[in-house]
Amino acid sequence: MIEQTTISSRAWAALVLLALIWGASFVSIRIALDEIGPLTSVAHRTFWAMLVLWLVVAVMRLPVPRDPAIWGAFLIMGLLNNVIPFGLMAWGQLHIESGLTSILNAATAVFGVLLAAVFFADERLSPRKLIGVTLGFAGVATAIGLENLRDFDLRSLAQLAVLGGTVSYALAGVWARKMLAGLAPQVAAAGMLTGSTLVTLPLALIVEGPMRFDLQTDTLLAIAYYAVIATAGAYLLYYYVLARAGSGNLLLVTLLIAPVGIVLGALILGEALNPNAYAGFGLLALGLIILDGRLWQRLRKTRPLAAD
Repeated sequence: MIEQTTISSRAWAALVLLALIWGASFVSIRIALDEIGPLTSVAHRTFWAMLVLWLVVAVMRLPVPRDPAIWGAFLIMGLLNNVIPFGLMAWGQLHIESGLTSILNAATAVFGVLLAAVFFADERLSPRKLIGVTLGFAGVATAIGLENLRDFDLRSLAQLAVLGGTVSYALAGVWARKMLAGLAPQVAAAGMLTGSTLVTLPLALIVEGPMRFDLQTDTLLAIAYYAVIATAGAYLLYYYVLARAGSGNLLLVTLLIAPVGIVLGALILGEALNPNAYAGFGLLALGLIILDGRLWQRLRKTRPLAAD
């Protein structure tokens, strides 16, 4: 088995694109929440994305799994990657500051690397990977504002809920690689979202009532973006990176989402960039370079020549 110590250029490009898509999705979700409830928002997200992906599967004539075990794996994947983290993190955000939430969300990358090292021999926790992830997390925390960490308290149920959501995301990456390996990304994503929809749709119906479609144009466009692009399209990238870089490297995307949100806030909303943001971006970039490994390998190759 080949050890996944480096990430290919294509996988990095997919990770960056995924971060851009998910980073922008926060704006669209916030717009939709002005008119619809949070559970209905999630139901829209999973339901329409599911339909789009099954249409893609049908057009491409991809084989649909018939094994009940695979469908059970889809349901668990939907719970781990959508239902549980969406619910825990949405509740947690009601009670803690958004800055601390963003920092805790970036901890997904740390949990992802640790759990991947536990479950997969080819994703072992090397010193380089540990240093890279630590620097990346420190960069995110610095960019958002280290003062937010003053509010960190493990006795806070809201903070534990957000951390629980990040652990659920990390477990989802492990589960997908162990149980859904070999499936086409389109099928894996469609099956996962089917499992999510089986839970989110009836839950939204019971708690918030039937879906409404007499919505404002901005709301409809927001739903279209986060359902079709930020969910259906994004999860195709998710499974693409998973197959090529492993579950630990996949979750490095959470280190990139916060900086994307900060930059988009400055460009679109005119928000001022804190000087700490530049220092944080520098730390994050250094962490990602170390994680990539190619520069490190080049330096190791040149050492004997320097010695001569």
